[in-house]
Order: sequence, then C-alpha cells, then structure tokens
Amino acid sequence: MTSPVACVHYRVPYADTDQMRVVYYANYLVYFERARNELLRVIGFPYRDIEARGYALPVLHAQIDYKGAARYDDDLEIRAWVGWVKPVRLRVDCTVSCGGVVLAEGHTVHAFVTLATLKPTRVPADIAACLGAAGGTTA
Repeated sequence: MTSPVACVHYRVPYADTDQMRVVYYANYLVYFERARNELLRVIGFPYRDIEARGYALPVLHAQIDYKGAARYDDDLEIRAWVGWVKPVRLRVDCTVSCGGVVLAEGHTVHAFVTLATLKPTRVPADIAACLGAAGGTTA
C-alpha cells in the first residue's frame, strides 16, 4: 500500500516575498500548514473535525532545509505525508517544489492535546488507525 500524499499548488503572491525578491523563509511554515491540512482531509480527518471532537495539534518542533529560492509568481507544489505516529505525537513530512525542483524539505512534529486543558492526550484510536494506514510508523 502506498502512503497518501497531499499535494497543494500555490501561486506565490508578492506579499510572500522579501526585499531580496525571494519568498521570506518563515512563509515555508505556512506552506507546510496548507499541505498538512490537506493531508488530514485526504486521510479522512479534516482538522475542523479534530477540533470539533475537542482536540488540537500544536506544533512542538519544526525543521526546514532550504535548497533553493521561490520567487514571486512561482507555482509551488507543496506535498505532505505522515512521517510517524506515536502515542501522543505526530510527525508530518513536507516538500516545497517548483517546476520539479525541490526548494525546501522538512517536517513538523505535533502533540495531540485536548482543547479543554491543552494537556497531551493519546491519539484517539480511530485517528491513530487512519494516520498509521497513511504510512506513519507507530511506536
């Protein structure tokens, strides 16, 4: 079975660029979020539904390796897939490409918390099953 990969296309607006006329480095985290949200939809648990059940997925760690620069009006392809799932954490791996060239790659690690307390909680079994089926290794 192949792991689901969410793919989002995004045309870079001028507002995303800096004085050097390239995409400002922190915007890549926003791009990762776009693809991560689409990934959750693809595997059957849109983030809105996760919140409706009383959970949230705050970012604990983010890592980006920059390999090139995106520029104004580039058509970016942002991909996301499940890296791994642990009892209270989730890793989502991402790439940002333009014209088949990878410009950035990285990941975000999220905790599962309850909205009521913001305390870590185990990933609900049905969500964990979907995340595991999406290719994430469980530990």
